[in-house]
Amino acid sequence: MPNIVVVGAGVSGLTSAYLLSKDGANTITVVAKHMPGDYDIEYASPWAGANVLPMATKASSRWERQTWPELKKLAEEVPEAGIHKMKSRVYRREKDLEKLRNGAYAFDGLFLEDPWYKTLFDDFRELSKDELPQDVASGAEFTSVCINTMLYLPWLLGKCRANGVAFRRGVLKHISEAAAWSQTGSKVDLVVNTTGLMASRLGGVLDQDVIPVRGQVVVVRNEAPYMVTKSGTNDAEDEVFYIMMRAAGGGTILGGTYQKGQWESQPDPNIAMRIMKRAVEMVPELADGKGVQGLDVVRHGVGLRPYRNGGVRLDKEKIDGTWVVHNYGHAGWGYQGSYGCAERVVELASEALNQAKL
Repeated sequence: MPNIVVVGAGVSGLTSAYLLSKDGANTITVVAKHMPGDYDIEYASPWAGANVLPMATKASSRWERQTWPELKKLAEEVPEAGIHKMKSRVYRREKDLEKLRNGAYAFDGLFLEDPWYKTLFDDFRELSKDELPQDVASGAEFTSVCINTMLYLPWLLGKCRANGVAFRRGVLKHISEAAAWSQTGSKVDLVVNTTGLMASRLGGVLDQDVIPVRGQVVVVRNEAPYMVTKSGTNDAEDEVFYIMMRAAGGGTILGGTYQKGQWESQPDPNIAMRIMKRAVEMVPELADGKGVQGLDVVRHGVGLRPYRNGGVRLDKEKIDGTWVVHNYGHAGWGYQGSYGCAERVVELASEALNQAKL
């Protein structure tokens, strides 16, 4: 039975371990510095919104296409996973149309005027002019999902445990050290690297294309009538707009920022005020028309998206004689691409294990 160690316990690591362990054909150990329940600036997954708003271009949409049916099914059939359905609106501002049309948003297909994902959602529709806010040129509406990460990550861990996956806390300085962490104590056949942002600092990987993208949010108790995002803000180029309500009492997330290269973990109060003002101006009913004073704040938070220049890394290589499958660099779409990427991990693991037998 192949002996596999997965490094990292964020959504990518947990989903990879879950799929690798489903048929009982592998012995899986997850080793990680941070586990579900932890909050640390190095550990991106707990800070995510998280929802499904497709970001890929059509050419690179495989991971999101494959993930959507899985998350939709969980929302419909598995309430304990902490996922629910919500109407979602995507607004394209007048002032952003030129950028959208000349390819300035080429890395992000969400705001394209003729998006590939219109065939992904059963009820996708373009909004009529009288449904659009001021300064918005066009928009779309569809039913998506929002994930309560505080419930979903432990649920995933539990599914792994039910499949015999072992979890161990540990700090690795080099990817080759993973071989010493197997639950069996015997030789490791394969390592899966899902270290996210820390892939930039992990020996044997040291991927300098991986950088943080700082995301600041405000979590409130107020309930949102729908999810909404907009193609830009009037405040700053690296500030963005979104509102999403997590399932099962997880609070409503108001965002946010998209600050590349910034590691600062502490919330900026000025940014927080701008986030809240944008939210109540766009959706007044969020605060019963009372403005920022009508928001009931749970907490302010900062997470670091694991962005990678050139896109996600999904490949395999031999390091110090052991096959390593890499799955990191998802930026802000880790949840909504999690199953598709983990399915690719399973494929790559099978290829590597077969090669090792030759």
